[in-house]
Amino acid sequence: MSTNDYVRFVTQQFVSYMDAPKEDRKQQKQQRRAEKEPFLNKWFGVMPLSATLFYRNVKNKRKKSS
Repeated sequence: MSTNDYVRFVTQQFVSYMDAPKEDRKQQKQQRRAEKEPFLNKWFGVMPLSATLFYRNVKNKRKKSS
């Protein structure tokens, strides 16, 4: 891909973005945010979730026994 092709592609994407109504752009942005997975799950997989669940379980057991 040459530099000219890249500039043309970026320009087309920018123009199509700017031509879209502002409300549509906001809606697309909110939709992307809703679909995005949490940061810890993305980088570390299921381990943070399992550690959090384990910690909550231990914490609740200590609370009940007190």
